[in-house]
Formats: sequence, structure tokens, C-alpha cells
Amino acid sequence: MQRILVTGGAGFIGSHFIRHLLGRYEYQVTNLDKLTYAGNLRDVQDHPRYSFVQGDIADVQLVRRLTEQVDAIVNFAAETHVDRSLIEAGAFITTDVLGTYVLLEAARRKGIERFLHMSTDEVYGEATDGRSFREDDPLHPRSPYAASKTAADMQCLAFFETYRLPVVIARPSNNLGPNQHPEKAIPLFVTNALEDKPLPIYGDGLQVRDWLFVLDDCQALDLILHQGVPGQIYNISANQERQNLRVAEKILDLLGKPRTLLRLVEDRPGHDRRYSLDATKLRALGWQPQHPFDEALETTVRWYADNRWWWEKIRAGDFRKYYRKQYGRRLTAGRPP
Repeated sequence: MQRILVTGGAGFIGSHFIRHLLGRYEYQVTNLDKLTYAGNLRDVQDHPRYSFVQGDIADVQLVRRLTEQVDAIVNFAAETHVDRSLIEAGAFITTDVLGTYVLLEAARRKGIERFLHMSTDEVYGEATDGRSFREDDPLHPRSPYAASKTAADMQCLAFFETYRLPVVIARPSNNLGPNQHPEKAIPLFVTNALEDKPLPIYGDGLQVRDWLFVLDDCQALDLILHQGVPGQIYNISANQERQNLRVAEKILDLLGKPRTLLRLVEDRPGHDRRYSLDATKLRALGWQPQHPFDEALETTVRWYADNRWWWEKIRAGDFRKYYRKQYGRRLTAGRPP
């Protein structure tokens, strides 16, 4: 395995993983991304072992051409934001379901050596009664985003069972770290706080998320890519569960901002109360997270404070329209915790 196609590599986790691959191996890395969001790889664009192709994973001819040139595929390409899936689910079906099929079929035709598919903890649905989901638990997606990722997972498993395509699936918990789009919870809270704007927190803010620093996720994905068993699924979790409200409070404290910026707003439909994963299977391969949550959050907050040039231009664009639609009415009716 010397040549790897990374799809969606200009996104948050994908961009960090490309840096990881280029820094650790001598692989040739091709990044296929349609640049729906701002790209994150200016620092490696001139790297001699890196090439970029702008395009869509649902483009059959393009994907087939690129697949013929590589030995392995790592698929990050997806529409990923739950809130946007509640507004318009069609793009999620096109990219997450159809796009994944196009990649799998091209990989099958080529006889690819390895296909690593990036999934999500949200395919399991809510983790109630203090339990943590294992890889063999039933799936219960509760949003259009989660449903689209579930469909992609099922396709991957079907291509393994039917064609013995060497697919492995990674299901990480919520990632945090630098370069994440400001529509996501932690970057939204941080950038709003830096601009002294209210932090919109859904419902009572006591929903629980299991947080994982993006560099720990990259280490896990590396291990799964190289040592994961074909046809298997691997949960990735640092077992660092935090309530959304407590995370927002911690961000304000780190920035020296008043907690009066907190706003509880109308909850979103189908909002899962808790996510929690059992990563015993992955840890048996030797993986351990290296970044405690408080350290990871401080690193993340500091990055946004030091790199306003990156996120201010994003928030000044189409993001404004989305933000008004998603939070405008909610914030007007919001209340302090």
C-alpha cells in the first residue's frame, strides 16, 4: 500500500489525517474533495507526495479514474452536520449514500487493497441507562444525517460479504480540535464567545457527548487502516463524556467571558440525549488516547483565539444565512440557564 486516495480530505478530520499520513509514511496521497466548506490544507498543498483533485465522490467517471491510480481508499467525504440535515436532507443522501456506493463499486472494480470508511457514533442512536454501545449493537439512527451514515455502513458491509472487498469501518465519538467548521458545537461556542455573542444551547443543555481529540482519532484511524480486520467495525472513544452546558461554561471560563452569554434555546427535533461508545475492540489493538478532554479543549480554544483570520471569513459568508435560519428565532426566545 503506497498510494492512498483520501476523500473529503479538506474537511476537519480528513485534513488532520492527511497531515498524519504525510508525516508518518512515504505514501502518495491524493485528496478528492468538492470543497463544500473552506479547505484546511494550505500548509501541505506544495508537498511532493500530495495532490489535490476538486470533485464529487458521486461522479462515477472521476472516481473510477482516481481509483485506478491508488492502492487504498479512506472515505471521509460526507455531509456531516445534523442541523443542516434537518433543513435539507437531500444532499446527505446524495453524498453519504450514493457517493459511498460509487466509491465502493470503483474499489471493487479495481481490486483495492483496503477501504477504510468513516462512520459515526450517531448510527447507534441514544445511549440510555448508562450503557455504552458495542460494535454489534443494533443501529437506531434518529436524524437524516445518522440515517444516511447508517445506509453507507450497510453498503460497506454488504460489499464485504458479497464481493469480499476489504472494508473496515471506524465509528468515532464527537471530535474536537483546530480547523473544525464553526457550525459545529464547540467551534460555534468558541467563535461566538470571541465575538461576545450569545452561545445557543439546545434544550436544557444536559445532553451528553463523548469527546475525542482529533489527533487521537487520527492515531486510531491509522491503526484501523493498517491492522483492522476486513469486514469489521471499530468504535473510537476516549470515554470523556461531558454535558453540553458544562462544555459551554468551560469555554467561557477559558476565554474570560461572562456566563451571561449562555442561552438555552428551543431544542432541535430528534435530539439524541447521550452518545457513548465501548472501544474495547480498538484498545485491544494497542490504541490509547493521549489527550485528556480539558487539555484538548484548551488547545482547541487557543487555536480559534489565535486564528481569527481562518474562521472570520467563513462566518462572514453563507454561514450568516444559515445561522440566522437555525438560531435567529431560537435566540430571540432564548433564556439563561
